[in-house]
Amino acid sequence: MTELAPSSSSQSSFFASLYDNLQQNPYFNAGAGLAGIGIAMSFLRRTAQISNTYFRRRFMITLQVNNEDAAYPWLLDFINKRSATQTRNLSANTTVHQAESGKTELSISFLPGHGTHFLVHNYRWIKVERQREKQVIQKDGIRTPFETVTLTTLGSDVRFFKSLLEQSAREAIDNAETGLVIYQAVGPQWIRFGVPRKKRDIESVVLDGKICEQLVADFQEFIGSAGWYADRGVPYRRGYLFYGPPGTGKSSFISALASHFGYSVCLLSLSERTLDDDRLNHLLNTAPPNSVVILEDIDAAFVSREDPLSNHPAYQGLSRVTFSGLLNALDGVACAEERITFMTTNYVERLDPALIRPGRVDRKQFFGNATEMMLRKMFVRFYREPSDSNLADEFVKKAISSAEDGKHLSPAQIQGHFLMHKQDPRAAIDNIRNLF
Repeated sequence: MTELAPSSSSQSSFFASLYDNLQQNPYFNAGAGLAGIGIAMSFLRRTAQISNTYFRRRFMITLQVNNEDAAYPWLLDFINKRSATQTRNLSANTTVHQAESGKTELSISFLPGHGTHFLVHNYRWIKVERQREKQVIQKDGIRTPFETVTLTTLGSDVRFFKSLLEQSAREAIDNAETGLVIYQAVGPQWIRFGVPRKKRDIESVVLDGKICEQLVADFQEFIGSAGWYADRGVPYRRGYLFYGPPGTGKSSFISALASHFGYSVCLLSLSERTLDDDRLNHLLNTAPPNSVVILEDIDAAFVSREDPLSNHPAYQGLSRVTFSGLLNALDGVACAEERITFMTTNYVERLDPALIRPGRVDRKQFFGNATEMMLRKMFVRFYREPSDSNLADEFVKKAISSAEDGKHLSPAQIQGHFLMHKQDPRAAIDNIRNLF
């Protein structure tokens, strides 16, 4: 007999029966459930990874800096100052300074330790990760482990990290222990004179009225006007003449002004016996960058040609520098650009008009003896008194009333008097007559 092929209804009933049997099988149901959960979890994990990558690319920015970069210690210090309340994980950085005399100074600073830190800057949370790698680098002759610090925050504007780095660098530079560098002319070149001096605060030199503010503004305007001078074909040079009685702060203010703007000071004496016209011209035109040149007591080197003293034997042969040589060095054809020159004198009337004409001296400023305002300001500043202190009032009144025959006190005299009574403002008041 011929075997008949199963009908479609029979096949359907077979598969239905097989599905019912598998569904009733507990082992199969457990495996299918686990497989379904695995597939679902894999899908969700993949979706989360794609979403996280997309979110980080579109809505987060990252900055990475390693310890081969100059900004690395500045950034760590910046982070440490702002994450002090969020982290207790610190690393110490110890520096030892030992002088030739044996005096030793120890400096310890703390930086964020390795790991994760959080801080808030400009109302934005930042995640910080500091990592140390196994490889080492050569830095300042010392082998140190390679490190990186990674900053991550919400946002898409990279200017946020740019401003953060600029602020950290600015804070580090402002707090750096730098000093006022003094140069002295030795032969045909400028040589550093001693170690850098401690910078003097511009506010420590007390001047009358708005003189300090005006001179600072004038200096600031000049150093920021190189383009203006170039566009108009005007030589980019500035000359100042400070004149007045001895001890009124002329040289002190120049040092404070240079310190305030981060300039060095080049001292040049025209009375030096080895100085001649050629060397003077060379020195004035080869001053170190970002420096000011000071010609102190200019009246001692030259006397006005209109002054009867100019032919006196006592003033002959004081210097090998000729007057015409000085004038050419100040604004001759071969003069260098971007030069700032200060001249000081106690006797401005002795100076030749040709020396202090515009172009050689662009600003003249008188430094006078102590006025009532200066007396009060010096007393308040020295003794840390309130500005409306009764002691300051008493000191000013007694200083003015004690003056005899039109005598005036110079700021140098006042400061010397305060140093004699630096812990006792009352004694400074009671003994003011000793200055006259």
